[in-house]
Amino acid sequence: MEAVVSTQSTWEGKEVPSNKDVTSLDWNCHGNLLATGSYDGYARIWSTTGKLEKTLGQHKGPIFALKWNKTGNFILSAGVDRTTIIWDAATGSCKQQFAFHSAPALDVDWKSEESFASCSTDKQIHVCQLGHQAPVKSFQGHTNEVNAIKWDPQGKFLASCSDDMTLKVWTMERDSCVHDLQAHQKEIYTIKWSPTGPGTINPNMNLVLASASFDSTVRLWDVERGSCVHTLTRHKEPVYSVAFSPCGKFLASGSFDKCVHIWSTQSGQLVHSYKGTGGIFEVCWNSRGDKVGASASDGTVFVLDLRK
Repeated sequence: MEAVVSTQSTWEGKEVPSNKDVTSLDWNCHGNLLATGSYDGYARIWSTTGKLEKTLGQHKGPIFALKWNKTGNFILSAGVDRTTIIWDAATGSCKQQFAFHSAPALDVDWKSEESFASCSTDKQIHVCQLGHQAPVKSFQGHTNEVNAIKWDPQGKFLASCSDDMTLKVWTMERDSCVHDLQAHQKEIYTIKWSPTGPGTINPNMNLVLASASFDSTVRLWDVERGSCVHTLTRHKEPVYSVAFSPCGKFLASGSFDKCVHIWSTQSGQLVHSYKGTGGIFEVCWNSRGDKVGASASDGTVFVLDLRK
């Protein structure tokens, strides 16, 4: 475990704790390397034994998001310093730094092995390509900071969610959004695509988009039609995390109300509930789809076995 050092540094005149708190983490496709992004501006690659393999430095200020590409040769990071960086995982060197945003970059998501999208508090979304010195596409339309972006399983639709309370869906063929989904009453914190539809292991099911909001609800959207299919309303506090089961038939949601709910994506019915001891910030499924992991604000991590 890393020690937390509570000394202060300044970023744009604001006091920022210069600690090593981990802000983001992602396993590579083989499950043998873990990448972490930290408040200290460094990304680090660890082996499963806990050995520090590489230190990737450095963003000037905290890293907010980081993702391996599918092959596992590149890592992508987004930082408070307004830049995104593609790192060579084998050497730990910076392949390219992209400085297209005018405010902190909040999220990144790979489109292909060498292209990705980024979003920022500057309300902009950029699609970037390794080797290109300008964005290959930019999307404007959000009126407040864009919290998260996700490509659908085929890399055709890009979904974005914002503090402007809207969820928008974009394609490379159009400058304006394909869908502007307005139903949430407060900020939308995160979004996830279902592992269903063309090009997935569940090709005969519809593609669904889930959005989690500070209005305490989760919404499931039919993206082809641009309509809300289900509103999941059992949480009492902001919902910070949602995750689809590998089969696409269930959705887990975690909220600051300390509850993890498991829902049927087809009926929208609640099928399982669990109350932890702290606000839930993250939920995820195992690959078999019979367990859900959750992490809470009091430092606890628990696993729900849904076979019982």
